[in-house]
Amino acid sequence: MTTVNMLEAKTSLSKLVEAVENGSEEEIIIARNGKPAARLVPIGPAKKKLRLGLLAGKYPPMDFDAFQSMDAEIEAMFLGENEKE
Repeated sequence: MTTVNMLEAKTSLSKLVEAVENGSEEEIIIARNGKPAARLVPIGPAKKKLRLGLLAGKYPPMDFDAFQSMDAEIEAMFLGENEKE
């Protein structure tokens, strides 16, 4: 961890950023009047975006028309129309 004062950071900012980018410095502390004021660190890897439809085309589409006959049967069961007394 390297500490530099504000004036040095202003004059050599590109060198400081390069040092952090290439990994020769893990972080650089920028001080104002001898007190730490800011930390220069590399940006982590970008987060991957969530992709919707990742399995598109890998499974056959469902045939919802086949379920219509089952819907009537299930509805009758809920209403108690299929019960034998």
